[in-house]
Amino acid sequence: MKSNHKIAVTLVFFLTFLASCSSPDVTSFKPYISGYWEIERVVLSNGAEKNYNFNENIDFFEIKDSTGIRKKVRPKLDGGFTITKNSESFILKMENDSLRMYYSTPFASWKETVILAKESQIIIKNEDGNMYFYKPYQKLDL
Repeated sequence: MKSNHKIAVTLVFFLTFLASCSSPDVTSFKPYISGYWEIERVVLSNGAEKNYNFNENIDFFEIKDSTGIRKKVRPKLDGGFTITKNSESFILKMENDSLRMYYSTPFASWKETVILAKESQIIIKNEDGNMYFYKPYQKLDL
């Protein structure tokens, strides 16, 4: 009996380990991307890290179906935003078990990969391997 118990415990441990190592369901990311997000930190491909304590500009994402727009906005003291001229459209695609954002302007084309998107955080990796960690924007409280 003890041998069977050990096997059962080992099996449960192994299955739990496998479940915890599985990658997140990227199809669940899409609803969390829309909204106002500010960069909390950036981890460069060489491992260097830059923290942002204050952001003059906030990224606003809006997604409809499989297309989206990303705008840079500046918070105002009254709680509103000034919209900058920096705006880019993108197409969302599922590719190789990843959620990709494909951008195209008259000057360049590039893609980014959504590593994680949930209510409290978005992580986006660009083609250079830099990872951007976003947190939800909190209005200025003066």
